Amino acid sequence: MDIIASYGTVLLIMAIIFGLYMTWGIGANDLANAMGTSVGAGAVTLKQAIGIAIVFEFSGAVLAGGHVTSTIRKEIIDPSGIIGSPEILIYGMLASLLAAAFWLMVASWKGWPVSTTHSIIGALIGFAVVGIGPEAVKWGKVGSVVASWVVSPVIGGTISFLLVMSTRKLIFDTDNPLKYAKRYAPCYVFLVGFVISLVTLFKGLTHLKINLSVTQSFALAVGFGLLTAFIGWYFIRRIKEDRAADRGYHFASVEKVFAPMMLFTACAMAFAHGSNDVANGIGPLAAIVSIISSGGEVMQNSELPVWILLLGGGGIVLGLVTLGYRVMLTVGRKITELTPSRGFCAELAAATTVVIASRTGLPVSTTHILVGAVLGVGLARGIGALDLRVIFNIIVSWLVTLPAGAIMAMLFFFTLKGIFS
Repeated sequence: MDIIASYGTVLLIMAIIFGLYMTWGIGANDLANAMGTSVGAGAVTLKQAIGIAIVFEFSGAVLAGGHVTSTIRKEIIDPSGIIGSPEILIYGMLASLLAAAFWLMVASWKGWPVSTTHSIIGALIGFAVVGIGPEAVKWGKVGSVVASWVVSPVIGGTISFLLVMSTRKLIFDTDNPLKYAKRYAPCYVFLVGFVISLVTLFKGLTHLKINLSVTQSFALAVGFGLLTAFIGWYFIRRIKEDRAADRGYHFASVEKVFAPMMLFTACAMAFAHGSNDVANGIGPLAAIVSIISSGGEVMQNSELPVWILLLGGGGIVLGLVTLGYRVMLTVGRKITELTPSRGFCAELAAATTVVIASRTGLPVSTTHILVGAVLGVGLARGIGALDLRVIFNIIVSWLVTLPAGAIMAMLFFFTLKGIFS
């Protein structure tokens, strides 16, 4: 308690800096891979992707980022053993933020799309083992995290594979692909609006004090889906056949139909990402602010001030602008060649998987889902369409994320404890 009274302001400033560093890492890695498919498919330019992210990522984080956030991320650790020493939890949260952020920076520089959720969970485990004791870690939850390494990409890949096959059957393998593309495009855009609004309605909006039943959520999602379908139809009907381009690539005109559709998925993915994943950076920060402001009381849940959401949204956008291009390049171009139709299927599959996971409690990672979805798109064209070397590097980075976060968190925890004790 004396340490909090003496160094409370210093610890708070450190928490804000580390929290900003962590959200910067989320933007450079997690958001970048969410936007990578749109950029890689050529549906949006890098500048447009950044513009979309600034508006929709920030909106998602602030409007639907959550009113109450669990200060112990994913209930991975039990802090009851250090109720009498709240400064230990502060050191641990600071160490976890710094460790996860540092790993995300390294991964982003290498162009590896890793899970920000797993980064912070690994860091929390490392702190808990040395700061509280191994018994403080809820190992059952850790097991579900490990399971997500397989579950996430398999579900995302399966759905994207089926979507690609549906576009092939309904559009590309017909006698008039452009005509059928225009016919079915609004249906696919409806799915985008429906699925993304369900993500938001199921997982967000507590911050706005809006609580809806499952039936109300579905009804609103259908309405939003119909609205996006109408907007999509309005833009798509204007697309004309480009015979000159078709001579170079038979489906060039058809791909032009999918380009505006990817604008919808890019905006929707950015909003959903902001509302769902901002907590990875601001959860530990909220815990520290709560402990310091309450004079040392350790609570499982804490109110989430709006300024923390603003900080989180700003940090994420900054990360995308400064270093996000490296991960975008890996997801958008290096795994497999993407066109607007393939990129659209990958993003819609990822969003659908997030909805399924949010309602069923499946242990999934947004990053792993999206990479799996891109793999599914590539597999629809055959194993030769995938760059297996890039895929191997990505899988290795996934396996390393948890222990890397844990080891660095241990080192930073002892350093911080040594400085302030």
